[in-house]
Amino acid sequence: MGYRRRTLEMQADRIEAVLQRHRVQAHVDGGLVTPRFVRFRLVSDGTTRVNKITGLADEIAMELDKREARVYRDGAAIQIEVPRGTPEPVRMLPLCDRLSLIPPVTAVLGLEQDGTPLLLRLPAPDVTHVLVVGTTGSGKTALARSLLVSLAMHNRQSQVQLVLIDPKGRGFGPIARMPHTLGSVAS
Repeated sequence: MGYRRRTLEMQADRIEAVLQRHRVQAHVDGGLVTPRFVRFRLVSDGTTRVNKITGLADEIAMELDKREARVYRDGAAIQIEVPRGTPEPVRMLPLCDRLSLIPPVTAVLGLEQDGTPLLLRLPAPDVTHVLVVGTTGSGKTALARSLLVSLAMHNRQSQVQLVLIDPKGRGFGPIARMPHTLGSVAS
């Protein structure tokens, strides 16, 4: 994901420096780089209270030159999450290449928080309908496009057929020309 190991080690050292200044007995023990955040996992000696580390969030953010740092408990672990300098886009083709097999009638939507691919398996018994809702500009159309393109990429036309309804008439132009689409876009 383009985030350098040296940068991660430097950030981990800076987090540990803040903890040491406040006599917090904990150290960074790994983490995860996601497209939007870097998550550091802390290991403490067991006597450190989580709220003591949570209280250091602003100081950790300043030390890392970030606008914010989120400190939270995840099971027995303590996580520190900071935004990446420049979010990395999640591209569909490389993401699909990471998957050895995409089940039939399954959409690849993006990445989970832990970096694993997020799949929507439409024939699953717990998926009966898919509703995409949100405020203006929240990414509903982008999500719907990703879902539809993913389904069309990995399924034959006989397996997936699309009927598109677009009240504003401007969100699905290229998708309307795919062979999986039945008729024109209804408004």
